[in-house]
Amino acid sequence: MAGRLKREIKQTKPFGSLQEEVVLSMLRTADHLAVPMTEVLREAGLSLSQYNILRILRGAGSEGLPCGEISERMVRRDPDLTRLLDRMEARGLVTRSRAITDRRVVLASISREGLRVLESLDAAVDATVRKTLSHMTKDRLNALCDLLEEARGRE
Repeated sequence: MAGRLKREIKQTKPFGSLQEEVVLSMLRTADHLAVPMTEVLREAGLSLSQYNILRILRGAGSEGLPCGEISERMVRRDPDLTRLLDRMEARGLVTRSRAITDRRVVLASISREGLRVLESLDAAVDATVRKTLSHMTKDRLNALCDLLEEARGRE
């Protein structure tokens, strides 16, 4: 397996360190795994970030969440969350309102249309995720999960 990444990215020089090779391999893998998901979401006119926001808001329930909390929960943080929410609100996928206790806080909630879109994607997303890693055993998936958590520095 060693050296496969070098071939894939057509790198002729050695990596600067094993850590560099691992980080580049994880980034390449993340991109590879995102492609099928991106294709499923494209049919609904959603980006991975928008889909992530809808899932976060569905999980939050009717109370919604402040923008900062959404940002903290995102799988891959987006520096322009406000712009993303603007576009999603314009499409009727989310609603925003001021918090009653602190008018400076803006709460975002998933709308009925946002729930409908998510529900229409649930089966296809689940099938895509399962298919993407179907070549790996449960034990290998658990081991990979543990290694990735370790690489992120368990909190």
